[in-house]
Amino acid sequence: MDDALSKSVYDWFSLDWFGWSRLQSFDWENPFFLYFLPLPLIILLLRWLFTLKSQKLSIALSKKDIKNDPISYFRFVPPLYILISLMLVIVALARPQKTNEMTEQWTEGIDIMLSIDISESMRLEDFRPNRLEKVKEVAMNFVNGRFQDRIGLVVFSGDAFSRSPLTTDYDLLRTYIEDITFELIQNPGTAIGSALAVATNRMKDSDSKSKVMILLSDGESNAGNLDPITAAELANAYGIKIYTIAIGKEGRVPYGVDFFGKTKYVENNLDETTLREIATIGGGKFYRASNNQALTQVFEEIDTLEKAEIKESKYKDTTDYYYPYLMWAIVFFLIWMLHKSTFMVNILAD
Repeated sequence: MDDALSKSVYDWFSLDWFGWSRLQSFDWENPFFLYFLPLPLIILLLRWLFTLKSQKLSIALSKKDIKNDPISYFRFVPPLYILISLMLVIVALARPQKTNEMTEQWTEGIDIMLSIDISESMRLEDFRPNRLEKVKEVAMNFVNGRFQDRIGLVVFSGDAFSRSPLTTDYDLLRTYIEDITFELIQNPGTAIGSALAVATNRMKDSDSKSKVMILLSDGESNAGNLDPITAAELANAYGIKIYTIAIGKEGRVPYGVDFFGKTKYVENNLDETTLREIATIGGGKFYRASNNQALTQVFEEIDTLEKAEIKESKYKDTTDYYYPYLMWAIVFFLIWMLHKSTFMVNILAD
């Protein structure tokens, strides 16, 4: 309950309770009672009319003997107190309320492990400025678009190691991604099987309902002591979905410049078949990204596919405000009783 509203319930003596804006601001739990508001007034008027008709003087008085005493009008005051009291009871029975509806949204985050190839072939320049730098840029944007997901990072070339455990500290994760260089691993080659195994080891104990691995590589597996297919089957056994992304073009690919400033080209081979099979085993999807735009679109699609389900709960915080009107009704009733039980009524009646 809001502190200001809570406090106002106890300040029942404030005349602000009878302001039109205050009355309009209420929701009424039993609004049909409001139709009875005129009833006490109607009863009182009928009573007065009946009293006036029934009062007949048995003696005749001349006009000069009849005096109009203003004090005599005070005899109408006590019935007004009981009238107001009854009307306030009706307002209280109508249950004035204020309801604050609150909507709470939350999501059960998923676990995502990025496995990034940092082998020498990632220096090739069919992506600008090169393959690795473009992958880092797109991976950073991917991290920026997540909410409450735990994301980890594995890098690999001839060996594989965990760069970051699963975490929701996205600032730290962005730092880890930014600091990825080719010098992190000295052994040459592309150990895809080892990369899958390290990522699986990081995720196997997770109790998340959804576990996702994104493997980015531009070459064929030619290092490590674990077969990629076997590693993919192991990941699948732990309920990990695998997306594979083949980066770059096959054939002649630009790589730096020679002594005369001319662009050099090297031959690039890509084992697309293995990456497709890994994605099939992992229940995910294979993508081929041959340029900057295609790689960005791949991550955007994965981002859409692997969104955590957003759940929503609605709460109603209802505060009753019948209390002030009931208190005022009691006050007017006591005043009426005071007049009825003392000599004041007799004075007014005389």
